[in-house]
Formats: sequence, C-alpha cells, structure tokens
Amino acid sequence: MVNGIEAIVVAGTSGENSTLEIHEHAQLVDFSIRKCAGKAKVLVGVGGNNTSACLKKAKNAAEAGADAVMMTAPYYNKCSKDGMIKHFKTIADEVDVPLILYNVPSRTSIGISFEVYRALHRHPNINGTKEASGDISLIGKIITELGDNFNLWSGNDDNTIALMSMGAKGVISVASNIIPAEIAQLCSLCGGGNYKAAWEIFRKYRRLMELMFIDVNPIPVKTAMKLMDMDKGHLRLPLTDIEASKENLIKAELEKLGLI
Repeated sequence: MVNGIEAIVVAGTSGENSTLEIHEHAQLVDFSIRKCAGKAKVLVGVGGNNTSACLKKAKNAAEAGADAVMMTAPYYNKCSKDGMIKHFKTIADEVDVPLILYNVPSRTSIGISFEVYRALHRHPNINGTKEASGDISLIGKIITELGDNFNLWSGNDDNTIALMSMGAKGVISVASNIIPAEIAQLCSLCGGGNYKAAWEIFRKYRRLMELMFIDVNPIPVKTAMKLMDMDKGHLRLPLTDIEASKENLIKAELEKLGLI
C-alpha cells in the first residue's frame, strides 16, 4: 500500500470515464495496472447507459488484470427495475472479476432501489456497492438485511464516519486524490472503533471535502491537484476550467492546511 490506500479507481467519475474512447479506456487501465502492481489493487469504472459497451470495457479490464470493475446505474435512457437488474447481471455473468455497483442518483438521475439490491446481492460475482445516494435509511437497510458478504463503501467523503459506524467497509473517495494518507487514517480509526480520533481528522478536512464539490466533480479536485503541482491533465469538454473565485477558495483552504 502507498499512503495507506488499498485500491485505486481508474476511469471513474473523477477520471472522466464518460469522455474516454474505448481504446483510451483500455490504455488507461493497462497503464494503471502496471504502475500499481504490488502497491494497490485496481478497480475500473465501466459504467454507462449502453450495456454492450459496458461489457466490452469490463472484459478489457479483466483481461488486463484489474481486480474489480465498478458500474453506475444507466443514465439518461434509464430503465425499469428489471432492466437495471439485467444490465448489472449481464456484466457480472460475463466477467470473471468482481463487480461493485455504484449508486449515485445525483449524477445518473436514477437510483438503485433496495429491491434491485436484494435481487443482485446473492450473485456470486457482485461484491458490493459504492453508496453515494446519501439515503441513510436505504444504506441502513442494505447493511442490516443483505448480510456481511455484500460489502458497502461510502461514496461521499463527508459520510464516511457515519456509514462506517453503521458497518460500511470504508470510502471510495474523491478527497484521497489530494489527502490519501489522511483519508486512509480516518478509515483505519473508524475500523478500529476510535471514532473520536476519526472525528478530529474529519473536523480538520471537512471544509476541503466540501470544496471538492463546489463545482461539478472532477473540476474542483483537478484544480486542487494543479495547485499542488500534480500532473492532473486537462479537462475535456463539456467540462471546463473552474471560475477564478472558486479556485481562490480552494487555494485558500489548501494554504490553511499547509498543503501548498
């Protein structure tokens, strides 16, 4: 592990998966797996609203040596409950690495309901879910009713302590792109039941976590990476550079925390 990070997500929302061509996605996955060998597991985002294209990406990732793939619910064309179940099962049936679901209705405009979770949780190749719905009632139901073999990770940095206190395994994080060791320590403390110490870390970095969503993700985190002299690449349309006023807020917080 590096900085306590157990796995990285490649081609997720923060990686601008939706603007990657199929061949670029494959190149990115291959590069990341080689770079992370012996250091961290690699989870690959393969979500989309075209099941066939998702399957192709998932197969490419599995063949390249990915440890797991992760999928959002279909967006825009959306689907019925049965359609969503078949969408996820198609990937899980055809790919021999674990599938992690990703519930983020603020982005997809359609959520993964408990009924869908219940229909999928016993599939031998579905490992769990990244929950970014913010629906505590739903999350509590998933954790208490679907059993310990269906893992749940927070999809929001600022929900991590609350969800880990309920039984979540950790967080699939945006802020860890810039404060990886701190997020890893927060999760480790929660895992050990030391929520008081975890809370102190959260209090220190809460405003930074909030600022990572001052604009559409990944615009703010890539802005922070630029300010921290990381080679973050450029944003692809339809994403554009952040407004100067918002960049100044991020810069001020990074300076306050001693990160720049």
